[in-house]
Amino acid sequence: MVFIFRTLFAAKELKKPRNYLRSKFLDSVRLHVKGGTGGTGLPKFGGLGGQGGCVYCVGKEDANLKTVMGRHRGKTVSAGHGEDSRKTKIVGNPGSDVRIEVPLGVTVYREDGKVLGSIDKEGETVILARGGPGGTEESNFLGRFGQAHHIRLDLKLIADIGLVGFPNAGKSSLLKAISRAQPKIANYPFTTIKPNKGIISYKDLRQISIADLPGLIEGAHINVGLGHSFLKHVERTKILLFIADVQGFQLSPKHPMRSCLETVLLLNKELELYDSELLQKPAILAVNKMDLPGTEDTLQHIKEAFRDINSVLDTMPEEVRPENVICFNDIIGISALTKGQSIEDLKQLLRKRLDDLAEETDPNIVHPSKLFRQSKALVRERGSKVT
Repeated sequence: MVFIFRTLFAAKELKKPRNYLRSKFLDSVRLHVKGGTGGTGLPKFGGLGGQGGCVYCVGKEDANLKTVMGRHRGKTVSAGHGEDSRKTKIVGNPGSDVRIEVPLGVTVYREDGKVLGSIDKEGETVILARGGPGGTEESNFLGRFGQAHHIRLDLKLIADIGLVGFPNAGKSSLLKAISRAQPKIANYPFTTIKPNKGIISYKDLRQISIADLPGLIEGAHINVGLGHSFLKHVERTKILLFIADVQGFQLSPKHPMRSCLETVLLLNKELELYDSELLQKPAILAVNKMDLPGTEDTLQHIKEAFRDINSVLDTMPEEVRPENVICFNDIIGISALTKGQSIEDLKQLLRKRLDDLAEETDPNIVHPSKLFRQSKALVRERGSKVT
């Protein structure tokens, strides 16, 4: 009898999903939204019915789609109806609006695929369903129904730096070493199954956001593996940071072993096939696990290959050969696990490239590091005058 009970309890335990499979991050939510109906007018006195309320979303820095899903799952999000006109109040009050707080980086799609808008800044709003107009003489004083449709909130992470790499290349280890994030780390592929976002902090209080995204595999551009779940987040990053294992990569015994250079070119090809415009973003290549013996020669070989990449492409297998090769601003060797000088060098390099990009985008922007030096010099100058 005891054995039977133990067996039953053990079976129940086995049915529980593992903790790392329980989703803590949502990047897509589907809702049904409905604007309020306009109020009825009053024909006898020419009274106007109140406008129906609207449903809209507003950007908030600390919001998340999981909260939105929890509050509105399986429900229609409806705005308030407009007030009817009456003899004691000729113009009816408008219906109450419904405000849904969403994270920055959300794009709103209607059920037919039309984009209603996107939210990139704090406080930015997008109307999801407009309320119906109130009753007037033109409408025989009858209020109109509000809009009603299904919409999808699709989140694309906004980050300064986006990590691009194959599974087990060391992206999560780098994120942990370079920022305050605490991603799951293990020595097997596909540890990261949901995006992680970290903040790189500097001594002068400068902060840079960096996103660790699920690892790519061959065929990601046609949604193989996590495919589009990863690639869509790359679109909102300013700089791409490619992470490649110096030893190369093999997804499984059924797949061919790729050298470090081949993995970089294959990543290049996947981005190109998904959206060729991604290749125009500034990019940095970080070759990871440089603490292993004999890796300096591999790093040097990669640097030389990208100096004359066209001649190298002819020697590569066709399946890894991109049409257009991304131009890396820098190629650097790092060791994410040892957290040594290479990580500090990478932090400073990322900062410099972001500042350079800001100056190129808007020449009127003062370089942040230059501004910091100027402020220190000003404080020093004022101090000398006082003494």
